Amino acid sequence: MSNGELIAKIAGSVGALPKDQWDALAGGNPFVSWDFLTILEESGSVGPGTGWQAVPIIIEGADGTLAGAMPSYLKGHSQGEYVFDHGWADAYERAGGQYYPKLQIAAPFTPATGPRLLLSDPSLAAPLLQAAETLCAGNGFSSAHATFVEPAQMQLFEAAGWMPRSDLQFHWTNRGYANFDAFLGQLSSRKRRTLRKERAAAQEGGEIVCLTGDAIRPEHWDAFWLFYQDTGARKWGSPYLTREAFDLFGERMGDRLLLVLALDDGEPFAGALNFIGPDALYGRYWGCSRDKPFLHFELCYYQAIDAAIELGLARVEAGAQGGHKLARGYEPVETWSAHWIADPGFREAVSDFLDRERHGVAQDRNFLETRTPFRKA
Repeated sequence: MSNGELIAKIAGSVGALPKDQWDALAGGNPFVSWDFLTILEESGSVGPGTGWQAVPIIIEGADGTLAGAMPSYLKGHSQGEYVFDHGWADAYERAGGQYYPKLQIAAPFTPATGPRLLLSDPSLAAPLLQAAETLCAGNGFSSAHATFVEPAQMQLFEAAGWMPRSDLQFHWTNRGYANFDAFLGQLSSRKRRTLRKERAAAQEGGEIVCLTGDAIRPEHWDAFWLFYQDTGARKWGSPYLTREAFDLFGERMGDRLLLVLALDDGEPFAGALNFIGPDALYGRYWGCSRDKPFLHFELCYYQAIDAAIELGLARVEAGAQGGHKLARGYEPVETWSAHWIADPGFREAVSDFLDRERHGVAQDRNFLETRTPFRKA
């Protein structure tokens, strides 16, 4: 597809594209960075046998340099997305359609907000999305879905006729706190006491360490892999990431990682892995080899708050779902996705469903905002 001097193409992988040009468009978000996406490719976390086939859609300028890009995948299922469309797939196939494969514009396995249109100029959004639609229409794909789109980009999708969908996550907001106690000072006295008791219980009789960069050694990844496998087996049936992915994260993205480990006699028995962005800390994976009261809250939520304050980051995104985060100072935030459906009748049915769903999500958010632990004015 070409438009004047612009040429839209499908590449075979992100790894086949120039790292410096891709990252110049990615804006510093760790999950659409060249390193993160190529680690998934090289480690076999995406690719043959996974149901995630990389098909990045790009726009090249007249000189052949990248002017726009989308991290895109052909999906043979709806796993690892965290925006659930299984009901859509079932309805479409009961009506005689074929829902899969579909096009997914996303950071695989990562329910964290970020840019999905990587643009040198906002005017390239329309031709990039048109290229995605052309790919689907030309190959008989049912639909295209962009998930966890940063709010500022939603208007670009909606201008192209893509349908918006909302959901809720719980994020912690840094309001210029000097330290954790300053944050606690904004909570009601009862909640403040509860959080202090939880931290004390989680930290009692052990050691908690925070590691980044070269301080994360192979033995740490060996331990964390066991934790990750245990959590993955309970949540998804099998882990999404391969063991090699963690080694490559450490080698290539170590300075953008924060690994929090709980130790007993120097041996890790629980851990949480975070990614560090320009303005946010992203909590991604957690696991343990034995339970300890409140340790999950300490490693995943309280240590993340400590780190965000120390690093001067604006927020902590602690992943999908988890209403228990509300009592720990994480507030309800709407997240957004955008959807294009090929079949006109199916598109109308999905549009009606999304209108009703968005109304319900907005009501839920309004209710949850009244249940935060912060002191009431």
